[in-house]
Amino acid sequence: MTGDALIDRFREAVTTLVPDFEDSNAILGLAVSGGPDSLALLLLAHGSFSGRIMAASVNHGLRPAAKDECEFVAKICAERGIPHHILKPSTPIRGSIQAEARKARYSLLNGWMETQNIKWLATAHHADDQLETLIMRILRGSGIDGMSAIRAKRGHIIRPLLPFSKDMLVQFVSTQGVKAIDDPSNRDQNFDRVRVREALSQLSGFDVSLASQSAAALDDARAAVHWMVEELAASHIIQTADGCRLDNHDFPHEIIRRLLLRCLHICDPALSPRGSQLEPLIRDLKQGKTLTMGNILCKGGLTWTFALAPKRNNS
Repeated sequence: MTGDALIDRFREAVTTLVPDFEDSNAILGLAVSGGPDSLALLLLAHGSFSGRIMAASVNHGLRPAAKDECEFVAKICAERGIPHHILKPSTPIRGSIQAEARKARYSLLNGWMETQNIKWLATAHHADDQLETLIMRILRGSGIDGMSAIRAKRGHIIRPLLPFSKDMLVQFVSTQGVKAIDDPSNRDQNFDRVRVREALSQLSGFDVSLASQSAAALDDARAAVHWMVEELAASHIIQTADGCRLDNHDFPHEIIRRLLLRCLHICDPALSPRGSQLEPLIRDLKQGKTLTMGNILCKGGLTWTFALAPKRNNS
């Protein structure tokens, strides 16, 4: 596919996700790290919406090379007249590095968007990322919510590269005469994603963009289940003085599970039971048993009732 064809495809992807963007004066924010994926995002956006994009790079302060990488992106942007900002957290990242770095990155990007009056942020997640995420979540036993994987649009974040394969993006950047940054963490076998990526690299002859179609179908199913649960909750969960009751549980198992969670959260919003805890609870309630989950007294039968368990008298 030629560079012009990729630019047209990118413009179509953005306008599909944000139908009123092309005919507005809105600015599209771009998260750009300097790797081939985010550079492709930058260059495709520049070709599609020149004069209407701004870019930001985050220096997490975790690697000595990060400063140079951000300045590399700044130089590419300056050569093309693209406004660019380098963002850095005010405090060092500690704990679970990947999770905390992601949290810090999006916090910084959200703050940047607010100060620059940017409504939409595009990230460089692509079809290969989607497939890797689906595989990782299958291996972790995710349910339908987790299997929705990387959503093309979530809040103010859009991912217009999901229809594009990694190979497409790498080739496009190469044809633009730009040499992308090689991040050594992308080869670190300590990360689950790197090991999954290595395993998938042994396969050939598959259209990885189809993974996004599967993820989109699962997301539609997730939305349908959520809608159904909202409808049934409104009809069958009745709040009481000390909790609530579910007056009908003759539904498919997944619906029952979600209605049960809703009832438990009414009594105690902080309670987050695992699936392994919910399954025996559903079984026992169907058998008419009375038991507790956390500090909630659960009574089964034709109608299930839930209330905070009375405090024990230790005197």
